Amino acid sequence: MKASLSDAAWEAMYAPCDQPTYQAVLDQLGSKDVILDIGAGDLRLARQMARIARKVYAIEISAPVLDQAYAAREPLPSNLIPIHADARVINFPSDITAGVLLMRHCTCHRLYAAKLQKAGATRLITNARWHMNVEVVNLLVQRKSFAEAGMGWYACACGATGFKEGSVEHWSFEMDTITNEVSSCPQCAQECRQA
Repeated sequence: MKASLSDAAWEAMYAPCDQPTYQAVLDQLGSKDVILDIGAGDLRLARQMARIARKVYAIEISAPVLDQAYAAREPLPSNLIPIHADARVINFPSDITAGVLLMRHCTCHRLYAAKLQKAGATRLITNARWHMNVEVVNLLVQRKSFAEAGMGWYACACGATGFKEGSVEHWSFEMDTITNEVSSCPQCAQECRQA
């Protein structure tokens, strides 16, 4: 019987993304941004973000992975601040404008979004919710409860995503272009029962 990795083990693993994914993040940044890169790995994206943003904080839990970044021939940019810590427990800097979370296997989306909001960030650039393309999550958006949301695609504060079913006569092509930001989805309820 094969042993499976726990969610925590997946969360701690470093897996770099490809350059097109990094470029999708870079396209969302401006010169006034102060970025918090959660799970920064070997800092290859953080270095690129530092060329655009005013400042980049890069949190990485794995010391060996950060050591690889320090061993690189090119020195770190002066506006890049690596932090060896667990992003789930460290207090986030209070001057950030946006968070970056490239982690398709993330189980802490709700926690990171809440901590980013508390630190003053207005958006989260991530592939963690849909487990594919990069999206920009507005951290200030007013969320509907899942029960209030109509038929269509949804993304919950907990990080869960899906399609809320309804009667076929209410479906429209527009529904495929809109994502309802919700809270208290069925997955949230399931997590509460398991706790």
